[in-house]
Amino acid sequence: MADLRSRFPWTTTIPLVALLALVATWGRDLNVVALVLVALLLGAAVLAAVHHAEVVAHRVGEPYGSIVLAVAVTVIEVGLIVSLMSSGGDKSASLARDTVFAAVMITTNGILGLSLFVAARRHGFSRFNSEGTGGALATIATLAALSLVLPSFTLGEPGPVFTGPQLAFAAVASLALYAVFIFTQTVRHRDFFLPVTHEGELVDEDEHAAPPTSRQTLTSLGLLLVSLGAVVGLAKVESPAIESAVRAAGFPPSFVGVVIALLVLAPETLAALRAARRERVQTSLNLALGSAIASIGLTIPAIAVASIWLEGPLELGLGATQMVVLALTVVVGVLTVVPGRATRLQASVHLVLFAGFLFLAINP
Repeated sequence: MADLRSRFPWTTTIPLVALLALVATWGRDLNVVALVLVALLLGAAVLAAVHHAEVVAHRVGEPYGSIVLAVAVTVIEVGLIVSLMSSGGDKSASLARDTVFAAVMITTNGILGLSLFVAARRHGFSRFNSEGTGGALATIATLAALSLVLPSFTLGEPGPVFTGPQLAFAAVASLALYAVFIFTQTVRHRDFFLPVTHEGELVDEDEHAAPPTSRQTLTSLGLLLVSLGAVVGLAKVESPAIESAVRAAGFPPSFVGVVIALLVLAPETLAALRAARRERVQTSLNLALGSAIASIGLTIPAIAVASIWLEGPLELGLGATQMVVLALTVVVGVLTVVPGRATRLQASVHLVLFAGFLFLAINP
């Protein structure tokens, strides 16, 4: 039995089982028991996806590993948004905005705050590279303003909606900024995104086991793709139950976007916390801020292309309350990252902001 488990670990079997479950449940009305089983498989498939992403990340090293995880999570997010919008009609007009904004709040306040809080437990403060983190935060602020704030002020269409040319510009600008950020992170200034010790020295090495072989990496890459496909499909199967649960709880329809973002970012949160416990705060921040950048920089172009065949309007502009929370997050984020180190006070401020976002999402 032990030999069988070693040959077929859960990280190998779960993606395949989840894919079979997707084939068996697609397009069918499921009872409560089946929905629960699908939800469990969905969660397990997400964990398997992140495990295989981490294997690939271990092979390619940091900061490339953070990019692999961020892109994997964003692929899940885009797949969920497009699949739900394709069947939601006008009711899902704001789903992309709600999900992307929730992802930004979760990463820049939730994951960042938790990582800083955990990393400061031993020395009373956590240290990171302010150049790389500051650049990432500036990129997030610009992407958010272009894609989520400006639609509420443009005059081409009534409501928080871009015209076709405006949406095309936002998509191209988002993709260009994401490409420049990746080039900066991996080529020109890679050292800005490497972990640092409490003495300020760069750490350009992995302190764990030797990197996986090429065969193991390719196997994990294939299973990662299978896991991502299963996650997107099973989430589509679960979407009616998610929407019904949100309505039954009396929450606003926009809270569906928060649920989606929480779902896809939960494994990345765990990865960031593991890095923070090892005092690799920069890796945690790479995961958090890199996911926020990927969430906007890749989702907006994908949604712009999908809007060609999706019916109904595409509402991207934030409301006044959301803009205030976003502006406060940017200001607090700047004050946190500029010194290059943070205490639990700064971590607590970000966590309170995240709690405020969740509360206002339920009680707008």
